Amino acid sequence: MHDDRQLVEARLDRVLRERIRPAIHPETTPLDVEIWSAPGEPVPVAEGLSAPTRPITAGTPWGSPWGTSWFKVTGTVPAAWAGRTVEAVLDLGFTPRSPGFQCEGLVYRPDGTPVKGLHPRNSYVRVGAPVAGGEQVHWHVEAASNPDLDAGGVPFQPTRLGDRSTAGDAPQYVLGRLELAVFDETVWNLVLDLEVLGELMAELPVDGARRWEIVRAVGRALDAVDLGDVNGTAQAARDELAGVLAAPAVPAAHRISAVGHAHIDSAWLWPLRETVRKVARTTANMTALLEDEPDFVYAMSQAQQYAWIKEHRPEVYARVKKAVSDGRFVPAGGMWVESDTNMPGSEAMARQFVHGKRFFLDEFGVENEEVWLPDTFGFAAGLPQIIKAAGAKWLLTQKISWSRVNVFPHHTFTWEGIDGSRVFTHFPPVDTYNCSMDGREIAHAARNFKEKGVATRSLAPTGYGDGGGGTTREMVAKAARLRNLEGSAAVTWEAPAEFFAKAEAEYPDPPVWVGELYLELHRATLTSQAQTKRGNRRSEHLLYEAELWATTAAVRAGAPYPYEDLDRLWKTVLLHQFHDILPGSSIAWVHREARQTYARVAEELEGIIAAALRALGGDGSGAAELVFNSAPHGRRGVPAGGAVAAGPAGAAAPVAREGGGYVLDNGQLRVEIDGRGLVVSAYDLAAGRESIAPGQAANLLQLHPDFPNQWDAWDVDVFYRNVGTDLTDVTDLRAEGDAVRVERAFGGSRVVQLLSLPADAKRLDIDTEVDWHETEKFLKLAFPLDVKADRYASETQFGHVHRPTHQNTSWEWAKFEACNHRFVHLDEPGWGVALANDSTYGHDVTRSVRTGGDRGTTTTVRASLLRAPRFPDPETDQGVHRFRHALAPGAAIGDAVREGFRANLPERRVAGTAADVAPLVTVDEDAVVVSAVKLADDRSGDLVVRLYESNGARGRATVRADGFAAGRAELTDLLERPLADAGRPEAAGDGAAVVALRPFQMVTLRLPRA
Repeated sequence: MHDDRQLVEARLDRVLRERIRPAIHPETTPLDVEIWSAPGEPVPVAEGLSAPTRPITAGTPWGSPWGTSWFKVTGTVPAAWAGRTVEAVLDLGFTPRSPGFQCEGLVYRPDGTPVKGLHPRNSYVRVGAPVAGGEQVHWHVEAASNPDLDAGGVPFQPTRLGDRSTAGDAPQYVLGRLELAVFDETVWNLVLDLEVLGELMAELPVDGARRWEIVRAVGRALDAVDLGDVNGTAQAARDELAGVLAAPAVPAAHRISAVGHAHIDSAWLWPLRETVRKVARTTANMTALLEDEPDFVYAMSQAQQYAWIKEHRPEVYARVKKAVSDGRFVPAGGMWVESDTNMPGSEAMARQFVHGKRFFLDEFGVENEEVWLPDTFGFAAGLPQIIKAAGAKWLLTQKISWSRVNVFPHHTFTWEGIDGSRVFTHFPPVDTYNCSMDGREIAHAARNFKEKGVATRSLAPTGYGDGGGGTTREMVAKAARLRNLEGSAAVTWEAPAEFFAKAEAEYPDPPVWVGELYLELHRATLTSQAQTKRGNRRSEHLLYEAELWATTAAVRAGAPYPYEDLDRLWKTVLLHQFHDILPGSSIAWVHREARQTYARVAEELEGIIAAALRALGGDGSGAAELVFNSAPHGRRGVPAGGAVAAGPAGAAAPVAREGGGYVLDNGQLRVEIDGRGLVVSAYDLAAGRESIAPGQAANLLQLHPDFPNQWDAWDVDVFYRNVGTDLTDVTDLRAEGDAVRVERAFGGSRVVQLLSLPADAKRLDIDTEVDWHETEKFLKLAFPLDVKADRYASETQFGHVHRPTHQNTSWEWAKFEACNHRFVHLDEPGWGVALANDSTYGHDVTRSVRTGGDRGTTTTVRASLLRAPRFPDPETDQGVHRFRHALAPGAAIGDAVREGFRANLPERRVAGTAADVAPLVTVDEDAVVVSAVKLADDRSGDLVVRLYESNGARGRATVRADGFAAGRAELTDLLERPLADAGRPEAAGDGAAVVALRPFQMVTLRLPRA
């Protein structure tokens, strides 16, 4: 029996490969092909259709890197084929290595009407079923010669192909066959029968009766095939398989909800402009498939991608809108893009949902209750609250299955965030978001599912992404055979919402996971491409300022509110938070354009802010000056969100020379800097407490080798810590005004730091400029602190998350690099230290017990500054970078929050004649932070204020609008719609509202303007 089974499997493989599959197209005739290559960037469709062409034949190289070629394809259906099904097979030069990541095409009729996309495993175009014979075929193919960055066979190696300016012009592809062909549907179905049964047979127990039923049936079917006349005997072979294909699944079979899908990264190994075309090709494919397959359901996320095809391919978009209205094409996820969720700030994460959900509502009348993030690199603990506030309740992701240390214990569970909000969450046990309906995938999903016995359902996103063209007709055919097949999980096409509703109904009380969903992989994405990350952070805070001051100017001075500009700028920033842009894991082209885009965004936002401040400050003709403070906390007598007459700007403590170093002392903090430019003491004078661990030094730059086992831009492996160099050599150390200037050189790089101590604050400011020219190195900035802390706090969306400093378990050990926003904070009871920053996200915290002296504990915080990976951008981070950090000894958690805002929201000084400008909105509780002040998106003129409790304690705050008559405040969701079940906040007179908040709770208030 064993030998018979092996013989059948080997026989099946060869007969399929060499005889049956080739017989799908038993007769062919070549098409005439001509080509025109656009000289630069892609051209409009009308230009491509009318461009002059020249003949080209199969076997001819074509397509420079990132180029666009237009093929004109013509021919005549032979009269002898009348009554048969005919299609064209258009092979642009596809390679079998992968279903995407190479050349692609979109087929048009001569009038510019799109037909469908062409991809490596989806290269057919139907001519007729049946044909009459003599039909004229005339198509145009817009073909993209995007380079295969792994074409050398070794994946993810350094390449110059990642930017058009360095890619050269060598042809990337060799044109394959472009033919008309008879399509034999019986043979095609036989192939699918045999593939499904062969794959199922391979997964069943070797000694099981069902496996042997299939072995025998497949053997009989192969006997029935005449290898010299496959087309004539295919039906006889299918007849031999009918019985085993009809055997129904057992009642307890695992149930898989297949969702047609094509995960398309909004940028990655291609630029943004190419994603526009990838989406158009794929959606053209999928709308065509929906017309052919009545059971098929397709889901696409990312409102940005819909907006692109609406703008650039309206003909394709019209087909999408019709399919959406028919309920077959499902807008999924409700976000602007599938963003990173670790690094986006509070408001940015909220606006991902605001702009995504509003687009789907406005365009399709669809409101999503599911969040669709299959490929995002871990999930911040503040996200559940944002999901709930957006009106959603379910989350899907798959990426956590990539973790390398610990296996996540659930596939379906409840996820609880920092404020107590809970979201029903599913990780597809199929362990891919590009399921192809292969028997191995289906069997793995059933075996792998961790909720056996209490739940029966999982989801399988099905289709090739990233240029693979989506779901294929073969996948649909396989799913039909697996709908009710003995030995297999039962597969049904369903929309995501249908799956989640059924899964939640059958499993109403799943286990709860509390806190972040940390991906034990891709940790270096918190550091790679530092200028992209700096651009994001700066843009987020400029948007906050622009909304605050534009709102204040509109209410107080009647200035026009820039609705359209702010909407467009928010969407630009949200796009660049996509999970391969902000994380720094895209090609050079993407990050080059990102830097340019962030500069334009900053310039435009600075203009909006300046115009608003001029409107508030007066005509600016006098010598008087106002200082505007955007921070949500008052400081130095300046009200948050208001302005007063300017006093001295930024006084700092004087620098004193002492021995070979310097001392800074402002009466609150005394800082000693030794002859190496390192901070050897940061003494809290009021507390009588030293911050720096005995015998150690802070502000210490440390350089490590950085060559991960794979995924250069994505990963940092823990063994990087085994070797490191402390950068203690100084090329220049001197006083420069009220700062100490430290200059160092190492490798091919140079660092200049300015250390200063404000006259009225207990913090040390450290401004660092690095001219970085290293390769495969990792630069850290270390602060060894004399603090015994078992855990520390990192800012995340609308609060902070605690992580352990120890490594008691493998789960804790795996978090050797983690994310923070504007600060990290650690403390002992009654005394703590904060490290704030203006643009860094990655960090690590370690602890050790000193063996001599006081046997105290040293807890070291290290900010991650720069990396130098070589793939996908071989020049990652080369050049000049600027960072600002602030060490705040004696800081409580509220001080850490305040210092984080201070580092990111500078005061603005504006010449003007106006009196002091009172804040538009005031909050009487320091722990309650305002994250947005804006006018309502519906242009009613109502004021919208978003705020949250920042300390992790219960809070009660009075929110008061000043300077206009306000109606009674309403609590709303993120889309500024009243919350029916929330009631109204307590009124406190004059339009004020009293808000009671649980720890880390975020609320949105809408204040009607009378």
